[in-house]
Amino acid sequence: MFKKVLEAKSQQRLSGADRKKLKRTVKERFRHISDADIDSLLPPKVDVTVSKYPNRVLVYGLEGDCPLIFDIDGRGMEIFPTVYALWKVQDLLPAFVLKGGEVSRFVLGGADLMFPGIQIPAEGLPSFSAGEPWVVKVPGNPAPIAVSTTTMSSTEALKAGLRGKALKINHYYRDTLWESAENCYVPNAGFLEDVVFEDPALFSTSQASDSHEDDASVGQGNASNNEEIEDAPNGKNIPSIAHPSCTKETVVTTDITEQMATAMGDMQVVENASEAELNVDNQHSLSVEDVDALLEGCLLQALHTTVLDKDLPMPGSTLWSGHVLPCRPSGVTLDIKKSSYKKLSKWLQSKSSSGLISVKEDKHKKEVTLFSVNRNHQDYTSFKPEKRKVKQSMNDVVSERQSNKILDVAEVYKPSVQVNPVFASVGADTGKLYTAPEASQVVFEYVEKENLVKPSNKSIVVLDAMLCDALFKGAIKKGSMYPTEIHKKELGLTFINRMQSHHIVTRGSDSVVRKGALKPIQIMTERRQGNKKVTKLSGVESFLIDAEALASELQKKFACSTTIAELPGKKGLEVLVQGGVIDDLARHLVEQYGIQKRYIEVLDKTKK
Repeated sequence: MFKKVLEAKSQQRLSGADRKKLKRTVKERFRHISDADIDSLLPPKVDVTVSKYPNRVLVYGLEGDCPLIFDIDGRGMEIFPTVYALWKVQDLLPAFVLKGGEVSRFVLGGADLMFPGIQIPAEGLPSFSAGEPWVVKVPGNPAPIAVSTTTMSSTEALKAGLRGKALKINHYYRDTLWESAENCYVPNAGFLEDVVFEDPALFSTSQASDSHEDDASVGQGNASNNEEIEDAPNGKNIPSIAHPSCTKETVVTTDITEQMATAMGDMQVVENASEAELNVDNQHSLSVEDVDALLEGCLLQALHTTVLDKDLPMPGSTLWSGHVLPCRPSGVTLDIKKSSYKKLSKWLQSKSSSGLISVKEDKHKKEVTLFSVNRNHQDYTSFKPEKRKVKQSMNDVVSERQSNKILDVAEVYKPSVQVNPVFASVGADTGKLYTAPEASQVVFEYVEKENLVKPSNKSIVVLDAMLCDALFKGAIKKGSMYPTEIHKKELGLTFINRMQSHHIVTRGSDSVVRKGALKPIQIMTERRQGNKKVTKLSGVESFLIDAEALASELQKKFACSTTIAELPGKKGLEVLVQGGVIDDLARHLVEQYGIQKRYIEVLDKTKK
């Protein structure tokens, strides 16, 4: 619903009566919401705005803040909370939990959710009707990632064998509704650009009471793992799998395609479904030693592949969510609480004591920071990392992108009709492109060949008929005398100005030659409806930058909406970026694409 960028037709403040009506509608729609929750979403003394879109959707939010509620049909019959509202009141709607963080990639890509991607609680599938609002969560992360509607009832789902489409996704994290907020934000460090994992803060040492909770959760998890397999409602035996974030929930797998291999140290994925079914009980009732070994393997894999020395120091939460978790086997939930360390900080400090890494704990922030990696350590040198195409590190991706963004701009010149005789006289190729020093060398070779240096003043060149025509024919006004001599300092520049200007732009393995001088990129900010600003960017094609790819990159960079439009009456595309990001955009082009400031024109029309 919010995959494509839509401009609001109008925006206005709600009157007192409409404000009360909205609160009543919210309370009727979400029956479990309390008056305190309503006041936290719609504070009494804060103005509420409504934005009307061409597709009849209404979006309500606090003035100057994030969107909180959207109405699909514009009549109050299908009202849903945004993810921002769910992050304020997390129990606003019932939630389905995904089987793992990797599944969130598909949800954030705009796909609807199928039943095989959802965890089913131990007590069975909850009762629901078709068309009910539900939210989607990731295991180990309490903040919802999407708002959806059930496509069928629970009875129909059980009859279908828990197959097919379960939820129609109406709104999700990082769609255009999320990006429409003036200050986009994420609730915790588990929310990455294209995927959501566990919340690393749950494993930090921020609260002293965590130790007691960890012991309790581990005990409950073991009890859940020891329960016998019960018959599922569809008549099939479904393995019961405990999850660290919800000990009473289990994963129901009707078609097992991937499971952990018995050799945890090798981190292999079993592709044979029958073999996985035979070993499912052993694989999911992991001992503490197995979890410790898995942690060890994931850490070493990350240190070999994604953790670079130039990125250090690195917060422990970043190491966990951005490096260790992506190195785990597919379909496996890695939980520090199930290990002998119980906490992320204790685990990292243990590895620091062994000499593999060097960490330091901030006593005030309660955060452990990775400072260095001992790449001569025996554990590091003896470990053989896997080559994974899918689990590519963010650093590798950035390195690849940077290698493709290396820019080289060269101004070159082609001999024209006026200077061709000079080139031919010294035996130079008239069909070749020359740099400025090379062109100057040609004319000075001619001066030396014809002995045109003035004997009484070595800095003066006497012009013969051929050189005079090359430099001044057609450039001198009628009736004016042609010069008879020229200073050496002016000779080279005058000769080059008589040639045809070209430029060569090279980026990575791509190169293009164009006639004329290189036109700069234009960045302009102007005001649109109300007090909104939009930044226009044009001319990026001249620097071998794909406008659509750049728009997608800027959308993530500045957490705002971007659109592509054709330039009126010209060839090329124009990138429109929401907000006044003119300075940040210019800095991004310089730092990320290597474009010199002289090739960027900046114009801010919002300044009076």
